Amino acid sequence: MSLNSTAFSHPPYFLLVGIPGLEKEQFWIAFPFCIMYVIAVLGNITLLLIIKAEPSLHEPMYLFLAMLAFTDLVLTTSTLPKMLGVFWLGSGEIGFVCCLSQLFFIHTFSSVESGVLMAMALDRYIAICHPLRHSSILSVPVVVALESLVLMRGVLLVSPFCFLLHRMSFCRYHVISHSYCEHMAVVKLACGDTRVNAIYGLFVAFIVTGSDVILISGSYTMILQVVMRLSSPEARLKAFSTCASHVCVILAFYVPALFTFLTHRFGQSIPPQVHITVANLYLLVPPMLNPIVYGVRTKKLWDRVVLLFQQKGN
Repeated sequence: MSLNSTAFSHPPYFLLVGIPGLEKEQFWIAFPFCIMYVIAVLGNITLLLIIKAEPSLHEPMYLFLAMLAFTDLVLTTSTLPKMLGVFWLGSGEIGFVCCLSQLFFIHTFSSVESGVLMAMALDRYIAICHPLRHSSILSVPVVVALESLVLMRGVLLVSPFCFLLHRMSFCRYHVISHSYCEHMAVVKLACGDTRVNAIYGLFVAFIVTGSDVILISGSYTMILQVVMRLSSPEARLKAFSTCASHVCVILAFYVPALFTFLTHRFGQSIPPQVHITVANLYLLVPPMLNPIVYGVRTKKLWDRVVLLFQQKGN
């Protein structure tokens, strides 16, 4: 295919519908979405500033948490401003390159979030099962290397999505039945054979979500075995409490993620408004919950937040 025909085959823009079937209601739906976005941005920026400013928080758990906060900021900011524009202003047009860029950031940082949750599960496993070796196994350079690998994995695995879509021709129908540029939603608009895209999407989902869920499940299985052998009820309760916040965050991320992924491929009977609403919440609820859950459940962070507000009050 020549350069000219390739350029001609790309639409100048796509048109984002928002939530199919709820076009009239989505003006009002945007208000709680906006509130959730503001909470997510303020909460994650606060987490990053506190962890950066407090040397005692420069430990593996908090460095992973800082990476999680940064990832959540990228995820929400790459989608919500445009989504609110669609809901409130009806400005659904998004340029072809902008659409691919949004797709890249959404899927890359969803992969990064999954990887960080896996690394945090590993941190909890070492802290509970091998407490004396925790600092030597998870030193700061090791944590930085793990975070870099997680980011590199996301970039390397998601980049082919954009290259494959860039090489494809698109039919005259350029309306995306979604609130943002999601990979399979864009693939459905392409002309010709899209089996390579679908197979590669399944491969990436298996490599990222599959491997991370297996490692997280294995970590918590071993943690549970160690905790149940503790003789003191107080020690067991403390260990469970330490892991509770992480388990809540994991469920809030993976349950809607798996629902969205499976619905795209196998859930033709599920109403599109349910599917797209859950897909939107998947990018909003975890970023909003993470700073709240960790801020309240983690004593060191909570103490710093209280101290910060006390200083502002004085």
